[in-house]
Amino acid sequence: MPVATEVSRPSSRRAPRQQIGLIEWLRKNLFSTWYNVIITLVLLYVIFQAVTSFVSWMITAPGWPAAFTNIKLLLTWTYPVEHLWRPQAVTGLVFLLLGLSSGVWGGIVRMVTFGAAAINAGLGIVAFTFPDLPGQTSLPGWLFLFLCAGLLIGGDQIARRLRNYLRWPLIIAWLLSYPVAIVILRGGFGLPIVETKLWGGLMLTLLLAISGIVLSFPLGVLLALGRRSTLPVIRVFCVLYIELIRGVPLVTVLFMGALLLPLFLPGGESIDALVRAIVAVTLFSAAYLAENVRGGLQSIPKGQIEAARALGLNVFQTTLLITLPQALRAVVPVLVGQFIALFKDTSLVVIIGLVDLLGAAQNIVGQPQWLGTPGGVWRETFLVIAAIYWVFSFTMSRISKRIEDQIARSRH
Repeated sequence: MPVATEVSRPSSRRAPRQQIGLIEWLRKNLFSTWYNVIITLVLLYVIFQAVTSFVSWMITAPGWPAAFTNIKLLLTWTYPVEHLWRPQAVTGLVFLLLGLSSGVWGGIVRMVTFGAAAINAGLGIVAFTFPDLPGQTSLPGWLFLFLCAGLLIGGDQIARRLRNYLRWPLIIAWLLSYPVAIVILRGGFGLPIVETKLWGGLMLTLLLAISGIVLSFPLGVLLALGRRSTLPVIRVFCVLYIELIRGVPLVTVLFMGALLLPLFLPGGESIDALVRAIVAVTLFSAAYLAENVRGGLQSIPKGQIEAARALGLNVFQTTLLITLPQALRAVVPVLVGQFIALFKDTSLVVIIGLVDLLGAAQNIVGQPQWLGTPGGVWRETFLVIAAIYWVFSFTMSRISKRIEDQIARSRH
């Protein structure tokens, strides 16, 4: 008697995708009814008027030289001209590591790398119009930007061939890059000291944001775990810290860091103003990050923890290998949103005397040579500042979206 060895299954095919032309799409989405026609025409008229007015203003605005002739103030504030090669060296180091990471890990890192290379190449063309600074020993702006684009693309191409040898060296290099960058910028180990009171502009904004993000992340994770601890002392301490910090605005924490922190030091010792600002931003961000991570931890079903215990894992192994990785993946969009907010909130440090990107722009607007400009130069200057903030915020937002898409695909 013959035995069936295979079971025929009906082949599954996707439903045919409906494709419509441009005219049909416009008719279906914008001109389907008489009131949709009116709304569409009114909105098109408003958008056309707004865009043409804005472009006309951009072409005829007299204040653009204020922003572009003070590009050094916007980027590094009063950092000595003869030492500008240091911020360039740090930027080149970061871009080289980013390019190498793109070749090793690909994916989102590669998207960021090629986006940064395109931006640097575009800004390099614009930088031909930037004036040279007297006594400048660093590379010209256009040459430095093209070099950065080359480091990004070249690092990616090199790392693709040496992928298996660069993983752990790159991780170690990223961990060491932060202290190395601080040493290069401030000096020491043979380099002349550049006081932090001379730092400012975009360099200070990025330093505060990166320090706050990097330093607050482990502290926030520990606070989130401590709040769920079974030990009453640890749990109560974490709850009090989180609720106290979340109950006050960032300005208050900055003032406390600037004015009250030296009172707790023995012998009336003074701490650098930049360090106090970094401590305040880190403590503030850690409290919010702890609550976000705690939300991710609570989303993990208890069955996974019970299964891990049944397999013999202790509390530390269960947290580190089972619950915490899933919790962090679940709250990635929220964390990125918090980092974007922190990046923009660093502009508040101008209140305690530090001059970040926004503070530099305010200083340029008040320069005597621009006071006679019709309408002032504040629109053009702050538009340049807004464009810089938007580029960084939009980049972080797109990274969050890509991570979110990857997590969604991995669940199917």
